Amino acid sequence: MTDKINIGVIGAGWWASLGHIPALRDNPHVGIVAVNRPDADGMEKLVSTFPGVRSYFDAAEMLATENLHGVVVASPHTLHAEHARLALSKGLHTLIEKPMATSASDARALVALAQANGAKIVLPYGWNFKPIVEEAHRLIADGWIGEVRHVVAQMASALADLFGGEPMIETRDHLFRPPVSTWADPKKSGGYGWGQLTHGLGALFRMVDLDPVRVFARTGLSPAGVDYYDAAVVEFSNGATMALSGAATVPKSRGYQIDIRIFGSEGILLFDIERARVEAIRHDGKSHIAELGANAGDYEVVAPITLLVDLCRGVDAANPADGIVGMRSAVLLDAMYRSARSGRMEEVE
Repeated sequence: MTDKINIGVIGAGWWASLGHIPALRDNPHVGIVAVNRPDADGMEKLVSTFPGVRSYFDAAEMLATENLHGVVVASPHTLHAEHARLALSKGLHTLIEKPMATSASDARALVALAQANGAKIVLPYGWNFKPIVEEAHRLIADGWIGEVRHVVAQMASALADLFGGEPMIETRDHLFRPPVSTWADPKKSGGYGWGQLTHGLGALFRMVDLDPVRVFARTGLSPAGVDYYDAAVVEFSNGATMALSGAATVPKSRGYQIDIRIFGSEGILLFDIERARVEAIRHDGKSHIAELGANAGDYEVVAPITLLVDLCRGVDAANPADGIVGMRSAVLLDAMYRSARSGRMEEVE
């Protein structure tokens, strides 16, 4: 087991500087932290804020120069696949910010590349690292509700500004702010689906072991021309169906919403992060109500980085947000956006 491991961060911008880099520096098993971003002004801010990090303007040069054990990919959405390929082709365990990729073909290729090179993929789906999702996963895996037949899933966020092309008000004091070019540009996979609904799908695909096969969708657009609202009908490989919803316009006074109801052959499972609820109710009268703390639905930032570091150290750790979870989310969203454009039911590629 390696004691000190070295991690490179590709795309050291808003979220990496807020969450990933501090978590790496606080981890006692991390030695070198190398960071990559393309602009000199931004790099100067990073080096001043995080003394001791090793700076690179080119991601490939960083990977060629440093003796890295793992990589964090936190670049803009449309660059995730390109940058993850650089790391995975070297056999490096890689944390890929969501969405894992912005096309189905890229998502599948990353999973195959990781498998071929003995590397692990981690998606930082924060809720997947909390007991609230793990309890739902366990209940379904243990057969509490039988075979999954139908799902109702919705996610909503207080991000009307971000997806409307305006500065996200909560980030006014941050080192960097989320760029409009990543979150609200329709030509660069901006919008609620790629930017947020992927989180709800990440939780869902930790709970249910099913592949999406067909999607029919409609979207409602923001002033920036990206999706504020997503409505989709999904069919899974076993014939199960899903009603899927996403919305960006929760008032700023309220938090995130993820509400998933899974109907099975033996009963139902109710999951809700707002009320920190996981309940399984069976047709035979049996039920299970999980005992969760008041903050059980809060988002987890540090645990995904901890998992990446542990995998790099050789620790045999469970991965609740692996490449398959990320891939299923990406291929569903790819079909959702294609359907919204075509007006037809679209096959998952």
